[in-house]
Amino acid sequence: MITKSLGLVFPGQGSQSVGMLHDVAGEFPEVKDTFIEASQSLGYDLWQLVQHGPAEELDKTVHTQPALLTASYAIWRILKSKKNIQPVMLAGHSLGEYTALVCSNAMAFSDAVRLVAARGEYMQDAAPAGKGALAAIVGLDDAVVESICEKAKLENEVLSPANFNSPGQVVIAGHKMAVERALVLAKESGARLAKLLPVSVPSHCTLMKPAAERLSKLLEQISIQKPTLPVISNVDVTVYDTPDAIRVGLTRQLFMPVRWVETIQTFSKERISCIVECGPGKVLTGLNKRIAPEIPLTNTADLASLQSLLESAFENQ
Repeated sequence: MITKSLGLVFPGQGSQSVGMLHDVAGEFPEVKDTFIEASQSLGYDLWQLVQHGPAEELDKTVHTQPALLTASYAIWRILKSKKNIQPVMLAGHSLGEYTALVCSNAMAFSDAVRLVAARGEYMQDAAPAGKGALAAIVGLDDAVVESICEKAKLENEVLSPANFNSPGQVVIAGHKMAVERALVLAKESGARLAKLLPVSVPSHCTLMKPAAERLSKLLEQISIQKPTLPVISNVDVTVYDTPDAIRVGLTRQLFMPVRWVETIQTFSKERISCIVECGPGKVLTGLNKRIAPEIPLTNTADLASLQSLLESAFENQ
C-alpha cells in the first residue's frame, strides 16, 4: 500500500455502539489509558458506559460526543505509537472535526473532551425532544433536495440540508413536521429512500443557533493553536490556518451543513494516495467510496482491520 500521501478522516455521531473497542483494548493499552484521561475530565466512567451501556445512555448526544472523540483519539495514539504515521491531511465529519483538531495539536485532548460534552448538552437544550428531526434522502440531486426543503417548510419553520454526505445522499434537518412533509415530497420526486433518522437533535440547521452562541463563548476560554497538520473545515472546505478561524468554524458548524462530498473531493485533488477512517465503524468509508472511488480506503473498525492496517501499511514512511 502506497502511503506517502496519507489522509485521515474521523467519524461523527452514528458510529458509536455499546462494546466498541473492546477487542482493541485487549491488545493495546492506549485505549483504556485514553478513556481514563477522558473520564477524569468528565467526572464519570466513560469506559464503563461505552462497554456496558445502556445504549440509550450512550446514544444521548452529551455522551456520544466524548465517547466517539475518545475512541477515535485512542486509535490515533495507537497508529502514532506503532508506526509514527505522518498524514498530510485530516478531516472529521461534524463531531469528528474536533478529533482531527486534537490530532493536529490544535487543542488539548482534555479540553476537547469537555468541549464536546458541553456541545452535546447545548445541542440537546436548543431543541428539546420532539421539536426537531433529521432525515436521510437518497437518490435525488442536491438542488432537488434544497428545493424540497423550501417547499415543505412553513413561514415560521426551519428546514434545510444538514449533511451533503455523498452524491445522491443528503441529510436534512429542521422542525419535525417540516421534515415529515419533506419526506412525502421526496418520495413523490422519486427518491430511492426517504426516512427519519433515530436522532432527536436536528444538528447543522439554524435551530442550533442558540447552542452555537453558547459554544462560541466556551471556545473563547479554550486554548487553541494553529494546527501542525492540515485540517479541512466542514463549513467552507478550507484548511484552518489560525486559532480564530477554528473558533469561528466550530461555531458555524453547528448550524451550517457538513460539506463532506467537497471535503473528500479536496483529498482527491491533493492526490491523497490512501484514506484511513480512524475510529469505530465504517460509515465514512462507505461514503468516501462513492465520492472518490479512485482512492484506496481502509478503516480501523475492529481489531482485525486495525492489525491488518498496522501490518500492511506505512512501509514507505
